[in-house]
Amino acid sequence: MAIVKMPFCFLAFFCLLLQLFSIFHIGNAELEMNYYRESCPRAEEIIRQQVETLYYKHGNTAVSWLRNLFHDCIVKSCDASLLLETARGVESEQKSTRSFGMRNFKYVKTIKDALEKECPRTVSCADIVALSARDGIVMLKGPKIDMIKTGRRDSRGSYLRHVEALVPNHNDSLSSVLSNFNSIGIDVEATVALLGAHSVGRVHCVNLVHRLYPTIDPTLDPNYALYLKKRCPTPDPKPKEVLYSRNDPETPMVVDNMYYKNIMAHKGLLVIDDELATDPRTSPFVAKMAADNGYFHEQFSRAIRLLSETNPLTGDQGEIRKDCRYVN
Repeated sequence: MAIVKMPFCFLAFFCLLLQLFSIFHIGNAELEMNYYRESCPRAEEIIRQQVETLYYKHGNTAVSWLRNLFHDCIVKSCDASLLLETARGVESEQKSTRSFGMRNFKYVKTIKDALEKECPRTVSCADIVALSARDGIVMLKGPKIDMIKTGRRDSRGSYLRHVEALVPNHNDSLSSVLSNFNSIGIDVEATVALLGAHSVGRVHCVNLVHRLYPTIDPTLDPNYALYLKKRCPTPDPKPKEVLYSRNDPETPMVVDNMYYKNIMAHKGLLVIDDELATDPRTSPFVAKMAADNGYFHEQFSRAIRLLSETNPLTGDQGEIRKDCRYVN
């Protein structure tokens, strides 16, 4: 049988096409389940173990992992830009007033160090943000979210100048918050569910006193307002003083539907809480979540998956940081 010989120029062109296809495919890779099954098989187990250990030493770390996911993913991408400290020309997003009250960043290093010991330069800080949030939710007696995809890569910079515009403020309107979430592909029902994370949150008095002084906001339950004035006894609390009230005084460390029950009873801490319970776009979902904790957990799980998959860096984008605090 005769062998057909291809011209050298055609072979070279064909090889170039294969290389270009390979680059395009890698650069546009997608997140997937169990991404580290070959490169670091124990990655998710290590993160879970560290989250559990840190929770039993410092219970509030679980809340921090959940808040990290929100603050990281809503700003451009789920890429661990939030974790960068100010150094080497990078200005940390943690400097923003929107990061007020955030803490426990130092314990991310504890998780990363355990992973580096097992699989150096393999597991991204962005995946640590996503998986620690998932495991933290379980420690807070919330739903077990199995379908968290991985394969994110870390940003090489921060987005400090964008934080103020993208992270909702404590006194933003409901319309503004819904618009922000919609812009990253999160629908109204999922947004209502995500705000249920406030069931394990707290509001510092500096962000609350405008509803108490000089007069009490008429949308607040009067008796609850008196309780809040005991928590925040002056109209001008010092920002560095740790004065706050919890969104859910009854089950403050449990991701449950008490937040919705409270806001329906006009016991929300922020203006948006009252709007959420009364606006026709959101009130049906609030009522349903208040009545059915299982439904809330189902929608909360869906919302966390949507949030965690927001515009990730994958393939050959970004990098895998050795230390989550600094670019390589």
